[in-house]
Amino acid sequence: MERKKIELEFIFRASPTIIYNFLTAPACLVRWFCDAVDINGIEYAFSWNESIETANLTEDIEEEKVRFEWVDKDEGEFLEFRLSSSPVTGETILDITDFCDSDEVDDYMSLWESQMRNLRKETGDA
Repeated sequence: MERKKIELEFIFRASPTIIYNFLTAPACLVRWFCDAVDINGIEYAFSWNESIETANLTEDIEEEKVRFEWVDKDEGEFLEFRLSSSPVTGETILDITDFCDSDEVDDYMSLWESQMRNLRKETGDA
């Protein structure tokens, strides 16, 4: 199956500092992203419904960018979060890059929409 890169953009009223914390801190990740996370150095083991996916944290620029490269996925696949501020409104822009099978794009978009609703609730942005 062909893999497809997807890119999404979400706007938050919460500050980049708050959003960044929810992208990197284990106690915050389990509140919106996964059921559990175990961190060993740069290796993150994310759990969903008893399934574990392992990724290496390859880029971490505080309040700007977080990039995970999946251990068991195709080479070059990653999950990336980029943070910026709107110069007009001051809102936080969260850009997400992820990969999925070409026949799962709509499902992934729906999944990320759902995850962002959860993140909004957790950051007080709902």
